[in-house]
Amino acid sequence: LDTVAVDHMTIDPFGAELRDGKLYGRGACDTKGTGAAMLWAMRQYAQQTDQPNNIALLFSVDEEVAMTGIQSFVNHDLPRLGWSPKMVIVGEPTEHVPVISHNGCVRWELETHGKAAHSSTPWEGHSAINDMVKALSLLQREYIDKLDAENDLTGRAVSSVNLIKGGNAPNIIAEHCVCEVDRRVVPGEDQDAVLPTVAALLDTLKTDDDAFTFTQTLKVAHPPLLPQSSEAILPLIKAALNACSLRKPNVGAPFATHAGYLAEAGLPTLVLGPGSPYPAHTKDEWVSVKEIELGVSVYSALMNAALTP
Repeated sequence: LDTVAVDHMTIDPFGAELRDGKLYGRGACDTKGTGAAMLWAMRQYAQQTDQPNNIALLFSVDEEVAMTGIQSFVNHDLPRLGWSPKMVIVGEPTEHVPVISHNGCVRWELETHGKAAHSSTPWEGHSAINDMVKALSLLQREYIDKLDAENDLTGRAVSSVNLIKGGNAPNIIAEHCVCEVDRRVVPGEDQDAVLPTVAALLDTLKTDDDAFTFTQTLKVAHPPLLPQSSEAILPLIKAALNACSLRKPNVGAPFATHAGYLAEAGLPTLVLGPGSPYPAHTKDEWVSVKEIELGVSVYSALMNAALTP
């Protein structure tokens, strides 16, 4: 659940060691801590005599990459429920600060195509790596460096190239080179325009070199979370936080979460959970036990909130 690889971790990633008020382990902070707090709150709720609301928990896989779990729920399971949730809380380590808006994410593969040849006779081939160098230079200079969209809550639009691979052998002119590009889209931007905009830019390279060819393959397009998605439930969130002596401001976030898909499906949604986000994905990931205990109280208050019929 929302976990990454265990390579280079300095703790036992599955040990769940409790030390100095902290629980150490892979995903302890992001985001098994919120799941544990929700489960314990539901356990307490199930033992109550008065249960004013129907509470459901959903745990889904692949949050860190393609978010296939939440998409499967929204596309296949939600329409078959026969009822629609009146309030959805996406658990992430936010230190109990309500995240009412966040950016979307578009990620795609850019591939350049060449012609293989022996490196002793490079003129007989066409280097896909050389073409990728030209493409990335242009992409950085004329696209990434010129992104200027901003949002008061979530910050500014950004993009980066974070993976690259090309060629088959050191003595063969590379016939292919592929990189993966990440683009963070602020609320209000058109996600569907990202790839066509980049394609139009890269097409200009064909003017000087008609052998330059490329393809783009969309990997993910996670929607942003808009602040209006939580307007109806925000008073209930604030009341629950106040009941736990927590007075927190509403904030936005630069990352993407499941909330974008749930809000896009028309559900009143925001992101809220115990724990600091900073230990997430670190070599010694941990979560504060006190934070989780406080999270139980917050989630319990939300489960008992006076939802309108």
